[in-house]
Parts: sequence; C-alpha cells; structure tokens
Amino acid sequence: MTERASRIVVLGSINQDVTVMTPRLPAPGETLMGTALGRSLGGKGANQAVAAARAGAQVAMIGSVGSDAAATALLGDLAAHGVEITRVRRVEEPTGTALITVDGRAENTIVVVPGANGTLQTLDDADLAAIAGADLLLVQLEVPLAIVRAGIAHAAAAGVPVLLNPSPAQPLPTELLAGVAILVANEGEAAEIGPEALAAIPHVITTLGARGATYVGAAASFAVPAPVVYAIDTTGAGDSFTGAFAAAWARGDSPLSAVRQGCASGALAATRPGASGSAPSRSEIEALAAQTYA
Repeated sequence: MTERASRIVVLGSINQDVTVMTPRLPAPGETLMGTALGRSLGGKGANQAVAAARAGAQVAMIGSVGSDAAATALLGDLAAHGVEITRVRRVEEPTGTALITVDGRAENTIVVVPGANGTLQTLDDADLAAIAGADLLLVQLEVPLAIVRAGIAHAAAAGVPVLLNPSPAQPLPTELLAGVAILVANEGEAAEIGPEALAAIPHVITTLGARGATYVGAAASFAVPAPVVYAIDTTGAGDSFTGAFAAAWARGDSPLSAVRQGCASGALAATRPGASGSAPSRSEIEALAAQTYA
C-alpha cells in the first residue's frame, strides 16, 4: 500500500529573515564588519511548515503577511516548498522581519519585529475546517496568544492532537496547556513552563542542541544523541527538528523514531546557511538517521 502523507496545519509566524555573517558576535556599542548578507523566508511558523513539508507531510499554513514586496517573495517561497498558502492573510502592516547575526562558530543572535504577524487575531470558518481536518496542529508563540489559544481549543475539541513549540518562552495559562498533546521545547523554554505543568502534558520532548533530545511520556522516557556534523549556522536547526518530528509523528511513527528523525533533520539544517531553506528532505533525514542510529 502507498503511504498516505500526514496532514499538518501550522498556525504561526511568517517573517523575512535578514541575516548578517560576522567573525564573532558584536559587544554592546561595538561596530563590526560583516562578511555576508542574505534575505530569506523565516518565522518559526514558516520554518516549521517548510521543514514538515520537506519531511514528507502535506502542510497548510495559517498566518499573516503584509502587502509589500517581501510578502510576495515569501509566499512564493512557501508555495515552492509545497506549503499550501490559501489561509495566509495579506494586511496593511509590513511583513514581519527578523534581524539575525551569525558568527564563525555558528552561534546567533536574533531580533524579531512581528509586523503583520501581530494582526493575526481570529480564525474564520475555513481556518477552523482546515484544523479539524488535520492529523496534527502545530503552533508556536510568535503570533498573538489569543489565536494560539483558539487554535488549540478548536483542535482539541475536534480530536486533533496539538504540538506546541513554546517559543519565544513566556508564561502560559493552564487552560492553554491542557489542550496540548505534544510539547517540543528547548531547555530554557521547558524551565519557563515548569515541571508541574510539564508533567501534565502527555508527550514532552526537550531539545538539547548538539547533545540531541530527550523524550518523556507515560509509557517510556529516553535520550537520543544528535548526529555529529560540522555546523555552520544553527539558526533554523530547532525549527527543522520540530517540523521533521511533527511529520514523523503525524504519519504514525513511534516516539523514538520521530525524535531520531527530528535530531537528524536539525543536525543537517545546522550544516547549511539560513533557516527554512536549510531544511533537509525526508530521504536525507532517513539516511542520516539510519547511519547514526543503526
């Protein structure tokens, strides 16, 4: 039988990433000469949507962009990666922008101006129908919390599992977390949520960068080491992990297999410049996972 592609709806941000490469990160008040400048598709929502699509899922994006030239280019990029964009609004606010500095050790600093992402306030009937028909709803925290709560509540009521990536870290209401089936967070984000709230979430994945990731669920807990790679830019690695993990989970892979594929995707993304453009294909992910975890 032919495997059916998992259906994922991503409710989240779409940004233009403006990335500067420098030998090292500047100190406060310091001016450095950069070595390269690039503009690309970004935003945690868009990055994770592309990563999930590249990993084999059918992905629809709910988001908001401006009416500027940047928006046209970003929507073209999303569509080129196979992401459905009919649920993306175009508004008068400028498209969201992330200013990223990456140093010679692949470390980065990021400043985000939300722009049009901040106008995403309500879900219409078509949005709700898309969520109810999905195998998984994937959300982050770069759009207003009210719409994140609405999306999670609707998915939970429809029996659709919700994967929350709680980034950027912030205090979250108990009722929001009550609708979350899967949490993918880094160590700082997990600490912000706290051990008591984490214990109530059925599946908790904590990403550890170059050290891999851990999984805690009712039936098992384990750690997965990351593949050893030569990293040049870690900007999109976490989003690549989350998107590939989501694709694997939504098509019914075991927690262990899904975490391994997330680790492989994140490692491969770190070997390439940029965020969404660095997401590897499913065949690349599976090949590295097979090599690493044989």
